[in-house]
Amino acid sequence: MKKGYFLQTCDTCKRILKEVNTDDFELQEIKSNPINATQLAEMYALSGSYENLFNKRARLYKSLDLKNKTISETNYKQYLLDEYTFLKRPVFIVENEIFIGNSKRVVEELRLKLR
Repeated sequence: MKKGYFLQTCDTCKRILKEVNTDDFELQEIKSNPINATQLAEMYALSGSYENLFNKRARLYKSLDLKNKTISETNYKQYLLDEYTFLKRPVFIVENEIFIGNSKRVVEELRLKLR
């Protein structure tokens, strides 16, 4: 199983999709086709927490002043389901491993996994 979740308007996502061979991936653009509870549960099972999936650099995170609030795992889950921008992206699932975000380390680990 190979899945990828990305945002079409994100230049970083586009760059990573070009760098990584995603020919045999099931790709989902999260703005036009938001993640659902089942998909989020799958990501949670692989990542260990909703916070690991949460994008704290999103504009909405700052505008809602979430950094100054206590957020529970339940809250993280609901934010992720309610607003696509809160998903740290891109997210790739390869077999039973998850690769979250766009750090050089994560992208390199994904490349190595796909060899």
